[in-house]
Amino acid sequence: MHTTTSTQVGRIRHFRDTARMTTVEWRRKLIYWGSSIAVGIVAISFAALADKAAALRSDVIKHNPWFMLLVTPAGLALSIWLTRRFFRGAQGSGIPQAIACMHLNDLAVVDRVLSIRIAAAKICLTCLGLVAGASIGREGPTVQVGAAIMNAAARFLRLSEIASRRALVMTGGAAGVAAAFNTPLAGIVFGIEELAHSFEHRTSGTLLTGVVLSGVTAIALVGNYSYFGHTDVIVPVGVSWLAVLACGLLGGIAGGSFSAILIRASSGLPGAFGRFVAQRPILFAALCGLALAIIGVASGGMTYGTGYAQARAIIQGDEHYPASYFVLKYCATIISYCSGIPGGLFAPSLSVGAGIGGWIAQFLPHTTPGAVVLLGTVAYFSAVVQAPLTATVIVMEMCDNQQVTLALLASSFLAFGVSRMICKQPLYGALAERFLRSVAPDGHKGEAPKHQSKED
Repeated sequence: MHTTTSTQVGRIRHFRDTARMTTVEWRRKLIYWGSSIAVGIVAISFAALADKAAALRSDVIKHNPWFMLLVTPAGLALSIWLTRRFFRGAQGSGIPQAIACMHLNDLAVVDRVLSIRIAAAKICLTCLGLVAGASIGREGPTVQVGAAIMNAAARFLRLSEIASRRALVMTGGAAGVAAAFNTPLAGIVFGIEELAHSFEHRTSGTLLTGVVLSGVTAIALVGNYSYFGHTDVIVPVGVSWLAVLACGLLGGIAGGSFSAILIRASSGLPGAFGRFVAQRPILFAALCGLALAIIGVASGGMTYGTGYAQARAIIQGDEHYPASYFVLKYCATIISYCSGIPGGLFAPSLSVGAGIGGWIAQFLPHTTPGAVVLLGTVAYFSAVVQAPLTATVIVMEMCDNQQVTLALLASSFLAFGVSRMICKQPLYGALAERFLRSVAPDGHKGEAPKHQSKED
């Protein structure tokens, strides 16, 4: 009798614990899902703010383009002052911060870098840079913002397990890309190839669910649009594939050189000039702003901002820009990054790549110009980020065209190979490694990204 009673009590306790565990799991899932939806809402709001910032800059230029000689230096100087004085951790793209936080073991440092305060500052300071005319994008910052939102969810749930935190950071970053570009598949590939460099079963469900919810939220708010519209171009096997070779080689050289320059600049410039930059960062940012304004005035305002309008016009065949466009945009993006202001590299890189493709197209009459532009875009972008699958999927989804997938892959991997010969380390990984050293100088708070070995 006593044994039977004990058995019944044990079963009741088991059912009660199971029910409680199920309730906790459901609560956790609802918070994950709500946070993923929040990433989508914030990403779309960020895009709207960025568009308003670009419109404000356009109004200034229409009134008098020479005003930018004052606006750009002042805007960059203000951005650097605010970043260094109040919002350390908001500088740069945001992707290196997300990657670094996936290799940090000190959760206090992760919480500081991926705080909601820093995320809000990232949005505002990126918009300030766009008003000022810097050649920056919002997609990289959206990755850090998405990671911060998911990290806040982890803190709310009191998650102390490092693996779980890293899974949510990766999910937030990938969801940010998906919502920013309206490219859910690219968000998944980005999370695997760029942020995690692996696909673990324990994180795959969280990643997929987060990206889908964030992407669906973006579509619900702004519609199922394509970032660069719709293209029907094809690249048939044969003489047209000369464009693959040309874009892959030129894009690889240009993108690899770009990454090498930025990695070298992030390590500090040598000599007296390097000491000047370190000691007078605000004055240096103002000088960078003056250089950007001069380039902007010389280009008729084409090099300011993300370059989205120019890239879309080139891809759609509405405009034909001279070679000077991508050369000046290339220089403007390097200067913008070297200034140290918050802002991403995705959109400017896509714009430079489109300019390269548009220039190459005039020498290849046997290939549809629009197809060459896409190949140039994917080649340069792949060379810059050294993530060929991500580059291919992003460009394919942004143009709503699966017919050129094979050619895009070929150009992307060729450019990746060329870029790797010029720049041994992937750009974002190298910047993440440097960021890790700055936040964990003793070396015991984190581990270097595994993909950063020069023997890769």
